Amino acid sequence: MDKEESFTDTVKTVIYAILIAIFIRTVWFEPFKIPSGSMYPTLYVGDYLFVSKYTYGYSKHSLPWSIPLFEGRIWSSLPKRGDVVVFKYPRDNKTDYIKRIIGLPGDKIMLKNGRLYINGQMLERKRIDDFVLRSEYGSADRYRQYIETLPEGVTHKIIEISDSEMNDNFQEVEVPQGTYFVMGDNRDRSDDSRVNVGFVPFENLIGKARFLFFSHSDEYEWYKPWLWPKKIRWSRLFNGIE
Repeated sequence: MDKEESFTDTVKTVIYAILIAIFIRTVWFEPFKIPSGSMYPTLYVGDYLFVSKYTYGYSKHSLPWSIPLFEGRIWSSLPKRGDVVVFKYPRDNKTDYIKRIIGLPGDKIMLKNGRLYINGQMLERKRIDDFVLRSEYGSADRYRQYIETLPEGVTHKIIEISDSEMNDNFQEVEVPQGTYFVMGDNRDRSDDSRVNVGFVPFENLIGKARFLFFSHSDEYEWYKPWLWPKKIRWSRLFNGIE
């Protein structure tokens, strides 16, 4: 009898733990891993971050597997220009993407020779030291790095290969109501609102990227565990995301 009770208690504990984890993941914070380089120099491949789910309120995409229990958003709060957000890719409503909000509803967005215009005004950008990205094979790619200033005065870093890449010219569009225009900070290596992502509906936002809790590179082979500590980017741990 004691063994049966012990087994039952263990099962209950596991179930409670799973329910609590699902609740926290749905209501407060959800972890995400960065799989691509579209947000360099802000976010690196191999970064792990927490996204606050409560910042913009809740939609069906706040729930596991986007269960359609309701439409729209509840307890909603509008995002700000410059926020780094995780959202569901509008073309399939399944794949998680992370970009920076550049255009708000009603804004007019244009790119000309790599320069970003919002509502007819070209944004200020200041050249700083080049961003050097080293591969696991020892090669290095060098990018032009800038500090870009958004209309409200918010600044963030971006990188460019040049001002004459494929997506450095983009005809002016007006952001429809209820949607947002997003871009990657790695301007020449990002699938964003200029390319396939298009405008992102408010309902598709999952949350705001807050801070890193882990980061590692692929510089050393996984089968050499004595080198694992060298894979960890210690200086990036617990950094806030701006």
